Amino acid sequence: MNNLIKLTAGQARIITDDAWTLLRDSVGEWPAGPLILPLALWREWAPAPVLAGQQPSLHGVCLAPDDEPQTLQPWLGVLPLIALEFPGFADGRGYSQAYALRSRLGWRGELRAVGDVLRDQLSHMRHCGFDAFAVRADKSVEDALKGLAGISVQYAPSVLEPLPLFRRRG
Repeated sequence: MNNLIKLTAGQARIITDDAWTLLRDSVGEWPAGPLILPLALWREWAPAPVLAGQQPSLHGVCLAPDDEPQTLQPWLGVLPLIALEFPGFADGRGYSQAYALRSRLGWRGELRAVGDVLRDQLSHMRHCGFDAFAVRADKSVEDALKGLAGISVQYAPSVLEPLPLFRRRG
């Protein structure tokens, strides 16, 4: 995936050798390597031991904005990656999905934002729990990297800082 930014040990860096390929449907032959599949397609193609939670999945899952994150609960232990789709800049359902995955469901693996991902969103996405950002292909990933430094103090609770600012002040 091009234009990918990942947080590693709290540091943002541009990834040039990402092995993952995002598939939106099952048209034609699948490319080699690890894939990020829509939930329905992943469930259709995952082997029985993966679906039973007995063996790690080779592929990740991409949730659409109208998919419920709780649906993934039986497979959180076997998924290597979860991607959340942002079909448009104004569609914020992915923020709620990310927060639910991190805070309520305990997801600790890679959480990747895909779709219409832009610089102005990255800082907020980070506070909701995203640690990987597939910036829109027609945008500069170097410029987008600056978006992660956008907000120095978060007032409201977030995945990164569960206490609101007034509770953090002594």
